Amino acid sequence: MLEITFRAMGCQMKAVVDADNPVAEATLRQVPAWFEEWEAKLSRFRPDSELCHVNARGGGWQRVSNTMLAVTTAAVRAAGLTGGLVDPTVLPALEFAGYDRGFELGLGQGPVREAPDGIPAGMWSAVKIDEADSRIWLPPDVRIDLGGIAKGWAADQAANRLSRLGPALVDAGGDIAVRGPRRDGHPWAIDIDGLGDEAGEPLGLLVVEDGFVATSGRDRRRWSGPAGDQHHLIDPRTAAPSRSDVVRSTVIAADGLQAEAAAKASLLLGHSLGLGWLHGQPATEGLLIGDHGQAWASRGWDAFVWKG
Repeated sequence: MLEITFRAMGCQMKAVVDADNPVAEATLRQVPAWFEEWEAKLSRFRPDSELCHVNARGGGWQRVSNTMLAVTTAAVRAAGLTGGLVDPTVLPALEFAGYDRGFELGLGQGPVREAPDGIPAGMWSAVKIDEADSRIWLPPDVRIDLGGIAKGWAADQAANRLSRLGPALVDAGGDIAVRGPRRDGHPWAIDIDGLGDEAGEPLGLLVVEDGFVATSGRDRRRWSGPAGDQHHLIDPRTAAPSRSDVVRSTVIAADGLQAEAAAKASLLLGHSLGLGWLHGQPATEGLLIGDHGQAWASRGWDAFVWKG
């Protein structure tokens, strides 16, 4: 079993491949460089990133890299899958809430800003994608944030590459891609995050042989400022941070797109509507946690919980 840990995309990362040979070891050492390449294109916090260049040139067709095309396509698909709840065009609302820089630089320290005359959101369906010619068109004055969809996409890509060498797991800050059971035939054991900071006690263990585990929560990426307590999960219906009764949602699905979209959508909907929505999704299970530690699980969730 070979493992590497590193930081990327503002998170602690881990990649594991269940192999023991020089090729696997050399490939594993390349994983941080893969994430650096993807982050350099997809980060909204790097002024020279491809995403920032695309956001600055709305109103016209722009030829983009394969990476930008793939992740933007995934973000628009996630919006369609969730009826617009996972909307890449909420970037202005994120910035208005105070999430206008990386967490390491401090958030919410600026003056209270007047709300713009209608914060743009809900514009995902107006984003045009020309896959044949690798082009993207954004409406004028619309900017996108690829956020969790980009992180899930990157974890999937890294796990796919590593899986050519053996069973693999890539943990991108709690969003986890798994490829195949371990060589001993056992599934991978994955902590279910509890509430609170990164040192919080896990709620239990999941056992996963293949697929993706995504967690969306409003209890960690929080900040306080002149406008009061804020967090990064914007509800496009209000263009403001979510106030649902779900604090944290963990979802198991086939891939990063489905899992990331389902985790955020079920949180924004609240536990009752969120569970109903999860039950309507194929091969998707979830656990929703409330403000006071209440737990609501989908019907098939228990099949993935370690019983030892």
